Amino acid sequence: MISITVTALVFGVVFLAELPDKTALAGLVLGTRYRASYVFAGVAAAFLLHVVLAVAAGSVLTLLPQQIVHALTGVLFLGGAAMLMLKKDDGEEEVKKPADQSFWKVAGTGFMLILVAEFGDLTQIMTANLAARYDDPVSVGLGAVLGLWAVAGLGIVGGKALMRRVPLRLITQIAAVLMLALGAWSLWEAVAG
Repeated sequence: MISITVTALVFGVVFLAELPDKTALAGLVLGTRYRASYVFAGVAAAFLLHVVLAVAAGSVLTLLPQQIVHALTGVLFLGGAAMLMLKKDDGEEEVKKPADQSFWKVAGTGFMLILVAEFGDLTQIMTANLAARYDDPVSVGLGAVLGLWAVAGLGIVGGKALMRRVPLRLITQIAAVLMLALGAWSLWEAVAG
């Protein structure tokens, strides 16, 4: 059974954390050069693979005693919040344009770019933390995938317009505050439990 609350919470945290990330910019660059649906198919497949790996890792953490899981996830959330607050803008990365504009070449380019760029990324670590925290792999996985896909879609279709309206720094700060709150809550549960 899917928990709408957990799915919505994970969606919000992952969406806000991924929005200022370099992959949104990469999606924007790819979306301006290639057919958007082809780019999205590749990017979406890579994000799905990342979420499955993260949820599997987080599910393993649930085998530990609850207090240790709460303490561990609390520390990792606080570390993620610190990473967001200290993050510097990397700028756009250069994306190699395939000569062949077929579905498989374009989707493959998007898949490989995201697969490499996102491996071990903050949102993948956060997804593992959330899977451990809530012990609900389906709801966490669904929220994370939908959050990542939403960012990818925004990046591919309308990233420039969004970034003109909402300052990137504000989005990053909101994500950091959410992670601080989740970290503090997890640590409080570890101590109180």
